[in-house]
Amino acid sequence: MYRAIIFDLGRVLVHFDFKRGYQGLEGLCPYPAAEIRQRIATTDLVTRFETGLVEPANFFGQLSRLLDLRLEYPRFCEIWSSIFTDVLVPEEMLAGLARRYRLVLLSNTNAIHFAMVREAYAPLLRHFHELVLSYEVQAMKPDPRIYRVAVERAGCRAEECFYTDDIAAYTAAAREQGIDAVTFESAGQIQGEMAARGIEWK
Repeated sequence: MYRAIIFDLGRVLVHFDFKRGYQGLEGLCPYPAAEIRQRIATTDLVTRFETGLVEPANFFGQLSRLLDLRLEYPRFCEIWSSIFTDVLVPEEMLAGLARRYRLVLLSNTNAIHFAMVREAYAPLLRHFHELVLSYEVQAMKPDPRIYRVAVERAGCRAEECFYTDDIAAYTAAAREQGIDAVTFESAGQIQGEMAARGIEWK
């Protein structure tokens, strides 16, 4: 019997594309979007930010020096968070699940992105009983610690949790913790996976 349903955020609940952020910054620094991505990738700045080891203002300062950015912090936050776009799962499915199961969000994210997500996608987030966010728990998937926190917040055993994530390595890591996990492909596919397990939302 399942008692908790755990969802990833990006490319599961909401689509995102980092290219949108890089393209938004390229006119505000000397580098084209592709080089912005490459320069960021040579550092561990994003990882430290998404595990809560760097505060938002400090992240902005370090990134500004790395890219020679010329803009104010509020505008940077808007551009950095422009990566999120379409909702991928129907809200009514989340509402139905939340009436029957403990609903948990498990996401690698950061304080700037999630501030925007909280506001822009509030209709989705209001159905979740718990939010397990990497920058708050100081661990990122596939670190076993973040899955253990999710199971603890779910209030049940790992084998009583169903989890979906768009990254196969992250679902594999969840299975290593005893969680029943499936890689997300589409809303229809994941509804089928849940139906096959007797997980109801209607």
